[in-house]
Amino acid sequence: MADVRRREGEWRVKAKFKGPVIQRRAQIDGSTTDQRLLDSRGPTDWVHTDPWRVLRIQSEFVEGFGTLAELGAAIGVFGSARTREDDPAYAQGIEVGRKLVEAGFSVITGGGPGAMEAANRGASEAGGISVGLGVELPFEAGLNEWVDVGIVFRYFFVRKTMFVKYSQGFIVLPGGIGTLDEMFEAVTLAQTQKVTEFPVVLLGVDYWSGLIAWLKDTVLASGKIAQSDIDRMVVTDDVDEAVALMAAARSRHHQG
Repeated sequence: MADVRRREGEWRVKAKFKGPVIQRRAQIDGSTTDQRLLDSRGPTDWVHTDPWRVLRIQSEFVEGFGTLAELGAAIGVFGSARTREDDPAYAQGIEVGRKLVEAGFSVITGGGPGAMEAANRGASEAGGISVGLGVELPFEAGLNEWVDVGIVFRYFFVRKTMFVKYSQGFIVLPGGIGTLDEMFEAVTLAQTQKVTEFPVVLLGVDYWSGLIAWLKDTVLASGKIAQSDIDRMVVTDDVDEAVALMAAARSRHHQG
């Protein structure tokens, strides 16, 4: 396999990153570090290897904290890696990145293609700090070309900690399973008061309305959540509104 190359707006996976390590050609393995950590099947050598993994996990936290400690006010932007450049959500992602920078924020994404690339691009082109927090996956490689500060993690939970620690809020573009995971984790942390002043904005009324309706008509109606949980998620098509909500939360944080 050759290097990662980008042609006609698409990413072709030609390599695999395992944290700071790159694998190509016959050296690409078929599993991930997370998979091996969480798999308790097989011989009992895990008794001897898992304690050593703690050192690798520790090193990832140290690397992340050291790289992002001076980042300042930042907003996490989530969205699908499958968003094409001709998708309106891609143009909206660029606008989000640009306007966040104009409002004084750095932009943090998962560092991949699609909507993440768009937000990184908007931030970078606007002269702001464009951050990508990648993770080892079997089907994606490396960071998009618009990431100016990037880290590729081995462990999902370390990467998620960095998102939550260094983002003051989240703007969520249309996305799939990974985007939903990130969005609901942010809402859960706000609901359980693990974080404060944590606005979550979903961009795309047509895309997100079905989900919100299900939450209201099924989950809320059956008493599984409260109305305040739904109210934590603002749905809009207006990028200016989304950025304004992030700025307002920042102001309240400084006043408090």
